[in-house]
Amino acid sequence: MSVVPDSLTGAVDRAFAGMRSARERFAPEFAPREVGTITSVSTGIAKVSGLPNVGFEELVRFPGDVFGIAFNVDEDEIGVVLLGDYWHLNAGDPVERTDRVMDVAVGTGLLGRVIDPLGRPLDGGGTVAADARLPIERPAPPIMDRAPVTVPLQSGLMVVDALIPIGRGQRELILGDRQTGKTAIAIDTILNQRDQDVVCVYCAIGQRASAVAKTVSMLREKGALDYTVVVVTEGNDPPGLTYIAPYVATSIAEHFMEQGRDVLIVYDDLTHHARAYRELSLLLRRPPGREAFPGDIFYIHSRLLERSTRLRVECGGGSLTALPIIETEAQNIAAYIPTNLISITDGQIYLSPALFELGVLPAVDVGKSVSRVGGKAQWAAYRAVTGDLKLAYAQFEELETFARFGARLDVATWKIVEHGRRIRACLMQPEFTPVSVPGQIAVLLALTAGLFDVVSVDRMGDAEAAVREAAAWIPADICARFESAEMLSDDDRQAIIAIARQVLAGFRSTPDYASKSEPTPGSTDETVP
Repeated sequence: MSVVPDSLTGAVDRAFAGMRSARERFAPEFAPREVGTITSVSTGIAKVSGLPNVGFEELVRFPGDVFGIAFNVDEDEIGVVLLGDYWHLNAGDPVERTDRVMDVAVGTGLLGRVIDPLGRPLDGGGTVAADARLPIERPAPPIMDRAPVTVPLQSGLMVVDALIPIGRGQRELILGDRQTGKTAIAIDTILNQRDQDVVCVYCAIGQRASAVAKTVSMLREKGALDYTVVVVTEGNDPPGLTYIAPYVATSIAEHFMEQGRDVLIVYDDLTHHARAYRELSLLLRRPPGREAFPGDIFYIHSRLLERSTRLRVECGGGSLTALPIIETEAQNIAAYIPTNLISITDGQIYLSPALFELGVLPAVDVGKSVSRVGGKAQWAAYRAVTGDLKLAYAQFEELETFARFGARLDVATWKIVEHGRRIRACLMQPEFTPVSVPGQIAVLLALTAGLFDVVSVDRMGDAEAAVREAAAWIPADICARFESAEMLSDDDRQAIIAIARQVLAGFRSTPDYASKSEPTPGSTDETVP
């Protein structure tokens, strides 16, 4: 007969004693759950009864793991915005409260990923790794936590960086008719942030899948996807997903901002967002207002864009720069949604279909575009070389109208027109080819010094490219002053102009007005045809 060791017997006794103690301590708890019932289902919304304690914008769960947001909280029923496929939902199905608001996964694991507003991957790359979760609706930073916008965000586009500069923490609206290059400006700005330590978030709102695929492919090809998060809703997605998409993207961007990073977010475009909200509101029987939009359409965009700012150093020092895109119809910038966003943002870049048809790309209308903040954030070197550029370009656009009618112009006026044509030629830029800061300043200095005035307009593209390439010859100590508060000295300017003059020597030609001698007062030959 075998004897059980005392050590084994004691271990068994202790185990059973622990189990007995745990059993005696256990007291079943009854957790109350609120379960309601679907009363009706419509396009993208559901009416629910039986949830008396549900809160505004609380998340509720439907069968099949479909979620919704409580939008209308009435006495007898609530109106819920559905956030997924709802074809299987029927009246009478149960609805359960979650006791939380809609949130999204955030963190560095999202960089390089393409996701939908619910955080589900769309790029086939597996589960998204997250550092935390943040609610999609968050209060904007208080005024005392904000700092002045003092650092520029270089877009790589000469017409923007020189004439309509954008600062880090600014909200700059991009608007124009369909197919005028609005998205191209935003994508160029994202591409230019490579090696600038700027995180980018691109939010495609209700876009065609083919257009989104093209954009993602371009970002991947140019190496920009490594520092970019792409949030996508397609045109056939439920309107609820389209509505929450920009808020989801903003929470993702805010996570990086709160870590002290500089972030750029692009909303492409808020026209689809406004239409999705109008659709939801009308289905929920909210009263329509101007152009059938509900009265709080201004509020949903203002609470979104007010989250973009620059934080004080004590609060982390990060920044969130917003580039919302809006579509106009027949160049009507006085429509309801465009005027709303113009009043919310800190300036606008207006793209003209007339310029686009003429082949002036990017088709930025300098006269209707403005930056209310960026000029203060512009590098001192830029301010020195672009001071008179916008005025000269505006004068040219006005005079060019008269020149088209065959009016006879005096030599001085004709010189202004010819100089303006060269300014416009220099500001034209192919898509996805951002220009470096030294290249831009070299071209702008050559423009203001009149070096391009002896170059034929037909050869301006080659001449400008040559000056940009020659910017690599600028001494390193001068280049270091480009991105600082230091003003360029006269010696610095002369050194850059000398490089440009040497390059442009091979492009010289005789301008049309040069053959005309300067007329004297009272002479008969005072005009140039």
